Amino acid sequence: MAEAFIVGAVRTPVGTKKGALAAVHPADLGAHVLKEVVERTGVDPAAVEDVIMGCVSQAGPQALDLARTAWLSAGLPESVPGVTIDRQCGSSQQALHFAAQGVMSGTQDLVLASGVENMGMVPMGANVQFAVDNGLSLYGEGWGQRYGDQEISQFRGAQLMCEKWGFKREQLEEFALESHQRAARAIEAGHFDDQVAPLAGVERDEGVRPDTTLEKMAGLKPLRESWELTAAVASQISVGASAVLIASERAVEQHGLTPLARVVQLSLVGDDPVYMLTAPIPATRRALAKAGLSIDDIDVTEINEAFAPVPLSWIQELGADPERVNPNGGAIALGHPLGATGTVLMTKLVNELHRTGGRYGLQTMCEGGGQANVTIIERV
Repeated sequence: MAEAFIVGAVRTPVGTKKGALAAVHPADLGAHVLKEVVERTGVDPAAVEDVIMGCVSQAGPQALDLARTAWLSAGLPESVPGVTIDRQCGSSQQALHFAAQGVMSGTQDLVLASGVENMGMVPMGANVQFAVDNGLSLYGEGWGQRYGDQEISQFRGAQLMCEKWGFKREQLEEFALESHQRAARAIEAGHFDDQVAPLAGVERDEGVRPDTTLEKMAGLKPLRESWELTAAVASQISVGASAVLIASERAVEQHGLTPLARVVQLSLVGDDPVYMLTAPIPATRRALAKAGLSIDDIDVTEINEAFAPVPLSWIQELGADPERVNPNGGAIALGHPLGATGTVLMTKLVNELHRTGGRYGLQTMCEGGGQANVTIIERV
């Protein structure tokens, strides 16, 4: 099987839902990172064979195949096609999987994996509003026969995880505080400077709260009475875009590219859709087994902090070193622009491996429907 290499990775700052990036059209958000990764790598844009873009709420300005619109909005060659995909929160990580698989299969040499989400302009769930407005089921008869009429939501799933693993509110808040502190330290130390392409006057991630405290978190109301969850222990509604260029060995030589990482393993797993957020655990076990690695071999992990119980349960079940997990903070502090987060995390992961000299990195995230992607890379 052919090798696939990451040769470029870039992201916008992650903006808040009411920040400066919220006024930027999603196509222009995507255009910014696509153009940036082409310029940074020096690759001939006409040599790119496909642009695969993750986007979850494909409605309004995020409809009509955003990948194609973003590429053309960047002034890049009309000869390059684009496709927009939805694997919920893992959409752009799945875009990276498809891109790498195209290269590893030998059918493609240069593919751009990317993601965009402007949750300030297109609210989460905007693409399902038609069903809601017209009293239509989102799931259908077969689903109802299998799972009944119980509530299916990420919020309930996170609470069910708290109950299963015995997490209490104070533990969740301690984890959230650490996420903000790690992110604040990373920003001040300049760890993100090389990977971020400023846009609309925004140069740094906007959601980080370096002055938050456990006392402030304790004053928030739970999402529901008797629940452990509050807004402080959940990922933020955000705006952002990201792009990763995947190349074959032949393309690396032909275009004079510099490999940053080699793709080692691509895995997918489904789990209980009611719990919804637990699949990173079995997905990681599968990926490690297929790669012939142990969790101790992984120098850096990026796991999406959709809710604090997700990384906490993953760390507990895998026996991972917490210091190696989200070392520069996660989505609780930095935000979660749904379709963009997958390649945001990969951009962070590649850069952290190079900054620290680590060998192996692992990325995973929970996804709607009870799914998870896992990507293992090796620094080059």
